[in-house]
Amino acid sequence: MENRDFARILSETADLMEIAGEDGFRIRSYRNGASILEGHTERVSDILRDPGRKVTDIPGIGKGLALVLTEIEARGSCDTRDKLLQRFSPAALEFLKIQGLGPKSIALLIERFELKSMDDLERVCREQKLRDLPRMGAKLEEKVLRSIEQYKQRTGRYLLSIADQTAEELIQHLSSLTGIDSITPAGSLRRGKETIGDLDLLVTGPNAVAALEAVATHPKVQEVLGRGANKTSVKFGREGLQVDVRALLHDSFGAAMQYFTGSKEHNVALRQRAVRMGFKLSEYGLFRISDEVRVAGATEEEIYEALGLQWIPPELRENLGEIELAEARALPRLVELSDIRGDLHMHTTATDGRATLEEMALAARAHGYDYIAITDHSKALAMAFGLDEKRVTDFAATVRKINETGDLGIHILSGLECDILQAGDMDIEWDALAELDLVIGSVHSHMNQEPAAMTDRLLRALECPHLTAFGHPTGRLLLHRDEFPFDFDRVIGAAVQRGVRMEINASPERLDLSANHARAAKAKGAKFIVSTDAHHPKSLANMKYGIATARRAGLAREDILNTLAPEQFLSELRTSKIS
Repeated sequence: MENRDFARILSETADLMEIAGEDGFRIRSYRNGASILEGHTERVSDILRDPGRKVTDIPGIGKGLALVLTEIEARGSCDTRDKLLQRFSPAALEFLKIQGLGPKSIALLIERFELKSMDDLERVCREQKLRDLPRMGAKLEEKVLRSIEQYKQRTGRYLLSIADQTAEELIQHLSSLTGIDSITPAGSLRRGKETIGDLDLLVTGPNAVAALEAVATHPKVQEVLGRGANKTSVKFGREGLQVDVRALLHDSFGAAMQYFTGSKEHNVALRQRAVRMGFKLSEYGLFRISDEVRVAGATEEEIYEALGLQWIPPELRENLGEIELAEARALPRLVELSDIRGDLHMHTTATDGRATLEEMALAARAHGYDYIAITDHSKALAMAFGLDEKRVTDFAATVRKINETGDLGIHILSGLECDILQAGDMDIEWDALAELDLVIGSVHSHMNQEPAAMTDRLLRALECPHLTAFGHPTGRLLLHRDEFPFDFDRVIGAAVQRGVRMEINASPERLDLSANHARAAKAKGAKFIVSTDAHHPKSLANMKYGIATARRAGLAREDILNTLAPEQFLSELRTSKIS
């Protein structure tokens, strides 16, 4: 089992305990354990299987949780979770993904209507039975019905990180075979889409077909969906992600890579262009229609060139104007992961992070960064031990002393993720914010405001002269919570006018802004930061997901503040604070 599997089971158990109204301290213990394990750098499964080691050596894991983890390792679940699932049915975990329903309301609905499935919940809403219950009403029924529809659309989708980690695991597994030259992800993973339906792996080499058998017999395969001469399809891992592995010939690798990368819309437009030019394009190559001679296929570059186009980066292949730009040789030079010089959003043990400032700084230095901003939470997030005004000013002074010594080998910026309160006020007084190098303003509460009220809230926050960027600006959690509605164009316009950046939050659960919103914001002149919102050193590696989103939005290095070299970066920050 991977650490994320342990974390998922602990989180699900905590959710069920909350629905059951059990002790809050015990619930927090499970949630904290899930967070700790997800960020732990060593596989917990290896520790549990080593008789000479104790899982309680992991900070924050006590004897009680250690017993639960041993149980999970042995059979993939725990007694508490099993009993609660018997009491509420697995549908209870699904109900938690529906906007407007919290644990208490779910418990009431299950008790009152004996709900066993999402269809049961939908039926109760359509029969208008929610409005008769305490603290519920017609608006909630409408909201729940909308959320159920969105949930159904999301079913069968997986976070980009899940597909990426699965690809890495299978590539490592298949690379041990002899006669394998390359194993390359294609499909929506290669395009960097925020959620993935299935995973495509393309294998080349004289013994490429051996990869098909190796995947089918992998111990993590739930089910073999199909096996052919050149393709094997399986359901892989606890998540049940569908993986399609294809064995290819070298001379058609480029054509297959282009075809299986997609998107469907991009491929249709490209095939239509090929026909207009007298060619036929397929996964086997680019052929002249007149004599069926293949003119390209070994590489993607030669296919695009034969069609009179620049090679188009995979992230742009959505038929959103990229073919026209490629024809004009006007594609942007997209930002790359290597362009990032620092991470500007992360948390430490001062609030809800899992590592100290020093540990985060050293991990960032190992990533090759020149600077970082420590941005712990403000006091409104009491559960996260948020900073008040005194702690903010003390922190700023501490950072100045750290930078004077230079002992950490990386420049530290004093920052804060400051809550934007319900009316748009900043959670910390302006004179305390003035002591900081950088302020990220974020919405963490009252996300159900009407669009006009949320718009006014964000515009009010922009009046703060110390605001550097909006953090995860639309509040979404992928596959769980949709964006809160507001007048995006109006807020972006005001942010551009005041020099406030928009964050692309690289946490794979968020990827907020979305590529579509970032593309629209760029068109209005917005500038950006890309940051990880890391709560553990391990999460700094998530930067690649934020860069994938930035590339899908067509962003160049020049669009992103934290691609600047240290002196330019600090100068830009100082100029912003003065303006």
